Amino acid sequence: MNRLGKPVSYRAQINTLHTNEPAGSITDTLGRPCRDLRVSVTDRCNFRCVYCMPKEVFGRDYTFLDRAELLTFEEIVRLAATFQALGGEKVRLTGGEPLLRRALARLIAMLAGLPGLDLTLTTNGSLLAEQAPALKEAGLQRITVSLDALDNAVFQAMNDVGFRVEQVLEGIAAAAAAGLTPVKINMVVKRGMNDTSILPMARYFRGSGHILRFIEYMDVGTTNGWRLDDVVPAAEIVRRIHAELPLEPVEAQYWGEVAQRWRYRDGEGEIGVISSVTQAFCRDCTRARLSADGKLYTCLFATEGHDLRALLRGGASDEELVTAITQIWRVRADRYSEIRTAETVGLDKVEMSYIGG
Repeated sequence: MNRLGKPVSYRAQINTLHTNEPAGSITDTLGRPCRDLRVSVTDRCNFRCVYCMPKEVFGRDYTFLDRAELLTFEEIVRLAATFQALGGEKVRLTGGEPLLRRALARLIAMLAGLPGLDLTLTTNGSLLAEQAPALKEAGLQRITVSLDALDNAVFQAMNDVGFRVEQVLEGIAAAAAAGLTPVKINMVVKRGMNDTSILPMARYFRGSGHILRFIEYMDVGTTNGWRLDDVVPAAEIVRRIHAELPLEPVEAQYWGEVAQRWRYRDGEGEIGVISSVTQAFCRDCTRARLSADGKLYTCLFATEGHDLRALLRGGASDEELVTAITQIWRVRADRYSEIRTAETVGLDKVEMSYIGG
């Protein structure tokens, strides 16, 4: 923002840079472009989901980031514009729980000022009913809501704070009413905990206009006690649904799309399955992740990040930011899910709550 409180056109500034890299040409060692930027706006969450922020670790005494450590809205927009100049097309706001970040609609309005940017957000839905209209008005285009079961006992066991399903469903309805469509619903499936909810979820959202996506339980971070035996493979999920509600495959909408798409043969909508464990899609991964305190991670399963906040607050020019990010991406060689072994699972990986999913 300038002194008059008007959004600064960071994209216009970036477009005037004289770099040696033509816009959109940044690729890593495997030829993967940088197309998607996931921005965590807070490391805090009001849920303690067992696959992300287990209460045993993230208890009352857990120390979260101080406000001064978080990237400011202006810093986030400046970095988003830099990524856009290097070929980035999409920004997804995450957390933690992003709707806990104060005045989030103002950030959305600032990002919406970047021409052509695809702007989305992922939330647990707990605060969505009250915030959905303001998010849409600010310029948010679509939204994804995490919901792991329809049965309250199962859902509360997953979120581990006693939050009820009805409140999330109200948020989904509010998002749809506000025009944040199509609403995507993400369900992380953990065997023995909520896999009996696969079919109920499919039945409920079939024909709703929303897109339900099933996500294999992943070994993100080091605190969720991940075991391969707890993973329900995407192929099994599809078989279970297809046995009752016949499905047929759908072509990907774009290169690098994470979810494998399936539609109901009777025309009542579609589902997606995200199979990071059993059918790794590393070779098509175009995502970079920015933590709430400004560290850039080139993989969801990364063990270390690159401190962009230090550059921002150290007075780096726009051209220096472009150079730094280009150098980081050019040497990117991440393909964790393709090489996952007992040894890699035990690495000290960054927690999902810190960089978003």
